[in-house]
Amino acid sequence: MNAKQAIAWVKKRGIAVESARASVPSLAQVVAGEPVMGSWWAHPKGNDIFLLSRSIRRSPDVLVCRLVDGKITYIHRRLWPALVRLAGRFSKQRLAAVKEAHTPKGKHKLLVTPFPEWVPKEVLRVAQKLTEREAALQLAFLL
Repeated sequence: MNAKQAIAWVKKRGIAVESARASVPSLAQVVAGEPVMGSWWAHPKGNDIFLLSRSIRRSPDVLVCRLVDGKITYIHRRLWPALVRLAGRFSKQRLAAVKEAHTPKGKHKLLVTPFPEWVPKEVLRVAQKLTEREAALQLAFLL
């Protein structure tokens, strides 16, 4: 799997977690080709998982948040309107966009953009046109 394929995988799935065991697919398990026991860093494909996860995190078409069980979750843009329409069913903290940044000293810093500040106006317009039922059908695996 390369970066383009990883983003296409997220688009196809709609929602996935980075590495946790969850009710949705896991990037780490897909890349490893097997369930990952313990930390994926120790897996022989750990470097591949890391590089692909960072490619996905950089994509403007993928929201990175902690929606599923508080774990790093990828949500493809095609599901953003449904997510916004049903936002009241989820914790605002879990809907916040998260992004890692590197400080000049080389440390990692987590940048958090609260919901709904990260939501593009176009997505808001589409979300307003969705019925609750239509949105729920798109996110049925989460509800």
